[in-house]
Amino acid sequence: MSRIGKKEIILPAGVTVTVEPQAVKVKGPKGELQTPVHPKVGYAVEGTTVTVNRVDDTRIARAQHGLRRTLLANLVEGVSKGFTKTLEVIGVGYKVSTQGDVVSLSVGYSHQVEFKLPSGIAAKVEGNKITLAGIDKQLVGETAARIRRVRPPEPFKGKGIKYETETIRRKAGKSGGKK
Repeated sequence: MSRIGKKEIILPAGVTVTVEPQAVKVKGPKGELQTPVHPKVGYAVEGTTVTVNRVDDTRIARAQHGLRRTLLANLVEGVSKGFTKTLEVIGVGYKVSTQGDVVSLSVGYSHQVEFKLPSGIAAKVEGNKITLAGIDKQLVGETAARIRRVRPPEPFKGKGIKYETETIRRKAGKSGGKK
């Protein structure tokens, strides 16, 4: 039995879960999200808890059990608290700024890179840090990864765009003089 799938999801105050034939909808103070249902997985909403059960013991049902429970838990957390990812821009002359839903990156290219944020994602810039916030965990993570791809950190000087918690494995440069 899936250890993650067995865990109950506790609903915070103000969050409601509606199970429909095609999707599970979660509504909370920050917004509304939905995730598709799988025919091998069932949902039971009892008061302030949601339980995810599998219909049978096939391999597909076992795989979907933990996955669907985690997806639902992420929706509940998203509509109640939201998710954030912080990126750091490191390098001499590297700058970042926002104008509405566009993030402008000056990261060593001959031009500024304009990155349009998807709807549902907000960006805040403080110095060399970009903080992305939203209610959809997948969308926040994918947006952060796409911004990081503009200039990934390099291992020699550590210049580039990295996650705040990421550590860059540094390499030694070329060895000393010739003999």
